[in-house]
Amino acid sequence: MTNLPMLTDARLTLEDRVAVLTLDRHDVRNALTGTHLIDDIIATTEWVNQCQEVSVLVITGAGSAFSAGGNIRDMAERKGDFAGDVAECAERYRRGIQRIPLAMQGVEVPVIAAVNGPAIGAGFDLANMADIRMASDRAKFGETFLNLGIIPGDGGAWFMQRQIGYQRAFELTLTGRVVEAAEAQELGIAMDVVPADELMPATLKLARRMAEQPPKATRLTKRLMKMAQRMELKDFLDLCACFQGMCHNEPEHMEAVNGMLAAMARK
Repeated sequence: MTNLPMLTDARLTLEDRVAVLTLDRHDVRNALTGTHLIDDIIATTEWVNQCQEVSVLVITGAGSAFSAGGNIRDMAERKGDFAGDVAECAERYRRGIQRIPLAMQGVEVPVIAAVNGPAIGAGFDLANMADIRMASDRAKFGETFLNLGIIPGDGGAWFMQRQIGYQRAFELTLTGRVVEAAEAQELGIAMDVVPADELMPATLKLARRMAEQPPKATRLTKRLMKMAQRMELKDFLDLCACFQGMCHNEPEHMEAVNGMLAAMARK
């Protein structure tokens, strides 16, 4: 049995190669600051990368919200992550919430955000750091930083425009408006929207389909998808050739090929 990391404000399970991380501070709508959720997310991403028994990571929230992002009461009182002068506050961001985008960008397996309710501010950004977003019909999404007189300090301006394009991301960020699940799907924020009671079954069905794929090739493919965003074609093709050479020399490749041949013979 794989040893799971010890988490404080989140729950983690592993079944059928699918890890499910549930943000479990519903008393504060799963706010990322003022809780231990940042540390829990970082610990989970590090564990996923080291655990070869994981092929997919699902992130969701307990209670009514996915995540409310930053703790507004802490902002009002200038305490916790929001305390100090300019230099101190900047350092708190670097050592605090900015660890999440760096960790999420480095996750080696597919990440699916099962957005069960409002994903606001940094909570919206966390969802955008996933590869795929499945949304409940109760989900809402808002890049609401400007409504509070602050900027997306966790990298949200970097992630969202890569999901839906500069123009749409600019409009959502500069207006700070909150969009319902149906519009989020139209904009390309959410891949699918399902009734609330179907969210986890639908998400796990997708996750298990991915988890059935050869695990080493799955991790290499995730790396390729990320690297394709920042590489020139010729360099990218050279990398593909190297990765493909690795795949052709893995036992899982021959297992998959022989399984395909056997299935063809039965037809």
